Amino acid sequence: MRSTEEIYESLLAAFGERAGFRPEAGCDLAVRLWAAAAELQALEMQADWVLDQSFPQTAQGIYLDRHGDMRGLRRVPAARAAGVLRFSVESPPMADVAIPAGTVCMTAGEVRFQTTGAVTLRAGERYADAAAEALEPGTGGNAAPGAVRFLTACPMAVTAVTNPDAFTGGADEESDGAFRARILESYRRLPNGANAAWYEETAMSRPGVTAARAVGRARGVGTVDVYVAGENGLPSQELLEELNGVFREKREIAVDVEVKAPRVRTVDVCVSAAPREGADREAVLEAVSKAAADYFGGRLLGRPVRLADLGNRIYALEDVENYRITAPGEDLAADDAVLPVLGTLTVTAMEDGADV
Repeated sequence: MRSTEEIYESLLAAFGERAGFRPEAGCDLAVRLWAAAAELQALEMQADWVLDQSFPQTAQGIYLDRHGDMRGLRRVPAARAAGVLRFSVESPPMADVAIPAGTVCMTAGEVRFQTTGAVTLRAGERYADAAAEALEPGTGGNAAPGAVRFLTACPMAVTAVTNPDAFTGGADEESDGAFRARILESYRRLPNGANAAWYEETAMSRPGVTAARAVGRARGVGTVDVYVAGENGLPSQELLEELNGVFREKREIAVDVEVKAPRVRTVDVCVSAAPREGADREAVLEAVSKAAADYFGGRLLGRPVRLADLGNRIYALEDVENYRITAPGEDLAADDAVLPVLGTLTVTAMEDGADV
């Protein structure tokens, strides 16, 4: 990309060659030539930008989406984290206590969650659990166990709330890098109505599917099993039935296709982290917990669990000086039919800050 000065000098040289003299600096003609040089540089920048958006290797944002449209691909949207909220009382009530759908609670960081259905805390009971989800989609909704502690609109008689397990499955909209990789892969593995790429792309085109893996000859010659996952993990029965209907209509002749939920492999994670000097210890441990929870989700279907990937997420946190992963003890190999999910997550502080 030429600078404005370089363009201006080329204009001066061209003018001098044709007119027989160079205008003095600061004169009206020189100012006009400088303005023309600035406009020419802007045009060159625009031309370079247009060239970048013309190819999927360099396109960004909405222009990358349009390249995806030409391949029949859609960017995976952001997903809300899901989990369970536990509402409790100081002493068992004499009568049932209704907790309506849409009851909002939040973390100390003001990340809000709401119940997705009404529940009843029965007379004589101390607590009731309600299914809930983050109000906003994205990884910000992933929360460690016990992070939700505040009631924004307290139902009658309820005195406390918490989440006994982590809120997981929250994911940001598919990044340009990840979407670009899928688009380029669609050129390398051209779907032809019969190969694994076609089955996977067809499944991925349905809302609610964030990952798909096709396994040929899964049950013998002429059979294909397609494993799918949503951002929150296992797909719903309704989604599986919908996809089976789609493939019954579009499948190859004499091919038996089944869409299945993957097998779950629970992965317990144990991490110790050393906060930087002066950092809030509890805030750092909570951030590490969130980073570890964010790593797991439906997009891990058929992919390996690499300690390096998990460690990079932790070490990239601003206030983490060091870390150590003690579980799992080694990388977990990929399996197209397996979805790794987060099991027990333990995060502690490194007392000595020793090297990894």
